[in-house]
Amino acid sequence: MLSLPIILSTFGIIFVAELPDKTALAALILATRYRARDVIAGAWLAFAIQTLVAVAAGSVLTLLPETPIKVASGLGFLAFAVLAYRRDEGDEGEKERERIAQGKAHRPIWLVSFLVIFAAEWGDLTQLATAALVAHTGSPVSVGVGAILALWTVTVMAAFAGTSAAKFLTPQLLKWMSVFLFTAIGLFILYSSLHELLPSEG
Repeated sequence: MLSLPIILSTFGIIFVAELPDKTALAALILATRYRARDVIAGAWLAFAIQTLVAVAAGSVLTLLPETPIKVASGLGFLAFAVLAYRRDEGDEGEKERERIAQGKAHRPIWLVSFLVIFAAEWGDLTQLATAALVAHTGSPVSVGVGAILALWTVTVMAAFAGTSAAKFLTPQLLKWMSVFLFTAIGLFILYSSLHELLPSEG
C-alpha cells in the first residue's frame, strides 16, 4: 500500500542527495552533446532498474530483527554524510566525460545514456540510501516510487536547466546540503531506535 508521507520524504531525501551526484553531472554532460529526450530516456530506464535493485536489497534487510536494522540504517546515513563530504566534484566531472567519450561510438544515444547512468548509479550514495530507507520504513513500494520520481526529476532538471541552476546551486552548496541531510537523518534514526530500547517510565 502506498504511503504519501513516505513517498514525499523519500523524494526530498533522494532529490537533495542526487543533485550534486555524479549521475546528475553525467546527465548534464550528456545533454550538452545530445538531444535531451534521448538522454532522459536512457537515464530514466537506468534509474528505474537501479532503484528496483535498491528496493530489493532493502526488502531483504527488513526480514532481519527490526532494532538492529534501524541502528544500522542510522549509522549508514552517517557514513553517507562522510562520503558526501569527501566527494570531489571536479574529479567526478572528468571521469564522467571520459566515460561518455568511450561509450558514444556507433551506439544509439539513449543506450549511451543508459550505460553511463547505470554504471554511475551502481553502488552510489542514493542507491544505498534508498535501500536504507526501505529497511527503515518497511515500505518498499512507497520508497521506490519516491526515489524514482526524485531521480527522474533531477534528470530532467540536469538535461534542460542544469546550466541555469548551476548559477544558484553551486556544487559546494549542494555538497553541504547532502552532508547536513544525511547527518540529520542518521542522528534521528539512531535516536529513535535507541529510545525504543530504553525502559518506559511508570
